[in-house]
Amino acid sequence: MRWDCERDGCFNLKRRPKIEAFADCFPGRINFGDVDGLVEFGGNFCLLEWKGAGGRLRDGQRRSYETFTKGNGNIVFVVYGNAETMKVEGYSVFWQGCNVKYREADIETVKAGIRKWVRRGTDGANGQERYLADGRTTGADSIAASR
Repeated sequence: MRWDCERDGCFNLKRRPKIEAFADCFPGRINFGDVDGLVEFGGNFCLLEWKGAGGRLRDGQRRSYETFTKGNGNIVFVVYGNAETMKVEGYSVFWQGCNVKYREADIETVKAGIRKWVRRGTDGANGQERYLADGRTTGADSIAASR
């Protein structure tokens, strides 16, 4: 994002929709969620979900990420850390409809996992390998290709 808060003001106040305005459209306490990051590459999507201290995935998020990644090349990185400092504590991945176990990591490890997903798209991989939380896969292009 190329927004300059000094020049343009607070992005959250000026540009982020107030999704709470739609809460009365749904029953109970459900409402739209926000997407922290989403990119399309090679016809597939990479979604970033950021969770701060004590954050956790809700059941609806988990189900939507399982569905979003099932049977295609879409991936979700759920990153736990401090968004202000970008200090990462760890992350997990949703890939091929499965949530790969949480793993302690730093931001460089998360970036390596994202780059691995990008390489998949440029190498014409068929999307059947399974991502491990450190960016490796269990397919033919697994450990060596992830380095």
